[in-house]
This record gives sequence, structure tokens and C-alpha cells, in this order.
Amino acid sequence: MTESTYDRIYKTVHQIPEGKVATYGQIAELTNLAGKARLVGYALYRIDPQTSDVPWHRVVNAKGEISQSPFRNGGDYLQRSLLEQEGVQFSPQGKINLRADRWQP
Repeated sequence: MTESTYDRIYKTVHQIPEGKVATYGQIAELTNLAGKARLVGYALYRIDPQTSDVPWHRVVNAKGEISQSPFRNGGDYLQRSLLEQEGVQFSPQGKINLRADRWQP
């Protein structure tokens, strides 16, 4: 994919307000990439959480969970921590209540 596609994804993710989350599929649809949730995941995976201002941590999977990956080098824990700092609550099973916390643009 071209860099401009990733830039469109990042622009959409920038719109998610603090304390809210969106799903990969939701971001794909809002970016006119319906059915390409994995592409959104790839774009967000490319972000360096230490240097980027894209709020990548506000994007979760359709189950309301953080998508676990051994390749994220602790990013799963960082993502949860950042969301909790913004007031997003997790169930004992590690799920976010998408009815309450999902961004509705």
C-alpha cells in the first residue's frame, strides 16, 4: 500500500477522542477501506509509540480486546496502560465495553 493510504488511516485515528476507542474495522470503514481491518493493523504496527503522536492505542479489535502479538515487544501492556490512564475500563476478562467506550463520529 502507498504511504498516502497509511496517512489517511493515521488522520482518522487522530480523530478518536481521549477515553474512547475504535475498532480496526471501524477505522477501515471510515477511511474508505471497508473490509481491510488488517491493513489498519499493519499501519498502526508501523508506528513507533515512543516518537509518534498518532493515538494508536485507541484502536482495538472487534471483540473490544487488545490484539495480542509477540512482535509488539510489550506494546500490548503499554496499550492497556495508556487506555486505563484515559479512563477506559477493562473487564476481568480483559475486554472493553464497546457500547460505552466506542467512538461514534
